[in-house]
Amino acid sequence: MEWLEIIVLIISGMMVGFINTLAGGGTIISLSALMLLGLPANIANGTNRIAVTIQTLTSVAFFRHHHVLDTKKGIRLGIPVIIGSILGAEIATTLPEEIFEKTIGIIILFMMAFVVYKPQKWIKGQLHLQNKKVTVWQYILFFIMGIYGGFLHVGIGYFLLASLVLGAGYDLVKANAVKVLIVLMYAPFTLLVFILHNEVNYKYGLILAIGNVVGALTASRLSISKGAGFVRWVMIVVILVFSSHLLGLVDIKSLIAREL
Repeated sequence: MEWLEIIVLIISGMMVGFINTLAGGGTIISLSALMLLGLPANIANGTNRIAVTIQTLTSVAFFRHHHVLDTKKGIRLGIPVIIGSILGAEIATTLPEEIFEKTIGIIILFMMAFVVYKPQKWIKGQLHLQNKKVTVWQYILFFIMGIYGGFLHVGIGYFLLASLVLGAGYDLVKANAVKVLIVLMYAPFTLLVFILHNEVNYKYGLILAIGNVVGALTASRLSISKGAGFVRWVMIVVILVFSSHLLGLVDIKSLIAREL
């Protein structure tokens, strides 16, 4: 392995860990980098799960240490995600990802309307919703999100954050903490599916994880120190860039290839 490959993996990992911890969609960077380094799309998808697992383990430990993680409710919401993610990972070994991209881009842009026009729900949270028990509809919703997370993972953070803020009543800091816990719960199961299908490059995945951890720790600290308002603006910027890529307005993969 050349030093250029190591540098690309670590830098892209740092960017992904930072973006995914505060918002979501950063995985498009690591998938692009892995494919530009020669991995087929399916193996890049599987390899990325190593970094995701280690990254979220780091973030969960940090949020838990600072007492902003609702572990009990997070675990309950994570169980249907695990089940759905196993199904989604199996689908990912046979179906192309392109069929979902434009639909996801439109949905994420629609979601941003709520982030912009109803900021108080994202910044202050809603205590009465936080205290409510998990409903059947929430279990179904998180199961569906699990299918997508297992299939591709790119952008799953947006859907989890929207559901945790608008449906469960968390502010963005607490929602981020629960989000990374849920991802940590399902990521090892999806990784196992890709391992069983021989679609994981361990060397690339572990080096990528180094960058992910650095980015995740930085984002976790900023999330707590700067608060929900800061996280909201990061989320808006990332949504604009990510949805522009999915809708074909900006080609992130080409931009990364040009830098290499």
